[in-house]
Amino acid sequence: MSIRVGVFGAGGRMGATVCRAVAADPDLELVAAVDPLHAGLDLSAVAGPEAGGLQVAHDADALADAGAEVAVDFTHLEAAKANLAWLADAGIHAVVGTTGFDDDDLARFRAGFTRSNCVIAPNFAIGAILMMRLAADAAPYFETAEVIEYHHDNKVDAPSGTAMLTAERIADASSDWAEDPTRTAVVEGARGGEAYPGVRIHSVRMRGMVAHQEVLLGTTGQTLTIRHDSYDRTSFMPGVVLAAKAIGDHPGLTVGLDTLLDL
Repeated sequence: MSIRVGVFGAGGRMGATVCRAVAADPDLELVAAVDPLHAGLDLSAVAGPEAGGLQVAHDADALADAGAEVAVDFTHLEAAKANLAWLADAGIHAVVGTTGFDDDDLARFRAGFTRSNCVIAPNFAIGAILMMRLAADAAPYFETAEVIEYHHDNKVDAPSGTAMLTAERIADASSDWAEDPTRTAVVEGARGGEAYPGVRIHSVRMRGMVAHQEVLLGTTGQTLTIRHDSYDRTSFMPGVVLAAKAIGDHPGLTVGLDTLLDL
C-alpha cells in the first residue's frame, strides 16, 4: 500500500520539486499540497502533470482531510515551527528540510513528537551525507580544519545547516586542533566563524549556485579536500523519498539523514 504524503510550501521551487518526486514514486501517493501564498492554484501549474488533479490548499487542515501519513516541509523557519507543532498534535510524520532550528526548538520537537515521528535533515543529498561521514572519519588524522559552504543568493541563514552539522561531526571526532595563528584581522570576519573550537566555517552567497561545500583538512606537508556539489534541487529528492518511506520506523525526533541510511 502506498504511503500518503502531503507537502508544505508546494508552490515554491523546492516544494514543487518535492511534489514531482513524490508523485513519481510508486510507493508514495501525493494526496495534499499546502501553501498559503499559492492557495487555489492547480498544482500542475508549478509541479507539472505528474502532480495533476490537486489544488494547492491554504492551511494544514488539508493534510488531515486527505489522510496524509507523512508531511514534507521545505518552507521557512517560522512557518516550519508552526507546521511541526501542528503535525505533532495531528499525529502525522514530518520530513523537514527547513534549517535554522535552535536547541530549544529541537527540545520542543522531541517533547511533541510522541504520536508520530520527525526527521530534520539540513541536507537530503546522499553525497552530502557521505561528505560529512568522510570528514568525520578523516578528522583525527589532521591538525587544522575549515569548512567553506556556498549557496544561492536567496538563502537567508548563514552558516548553512549542513555546514554546522559538518563542523559538529568534525569536532566530535577530534578536539586536537592547532591554534589559529591570526593576530590581526584586517577585515572583520575574514577568518570566518569558529563554530566549534578549532573548526571554522566560511559562508559564500552567490547567484548561479545551488548548494556546495568543501571540507579542508590539513597537517604537515599535506591537505585533504572533500567536496560535494548540488547543481539542481533534484539532487535532494532521493533523500526526501527515502525519508518519507523510512520515517515510520524511527520513533521521535531524528536529526540528520545518516541515521536513516544506517551510516
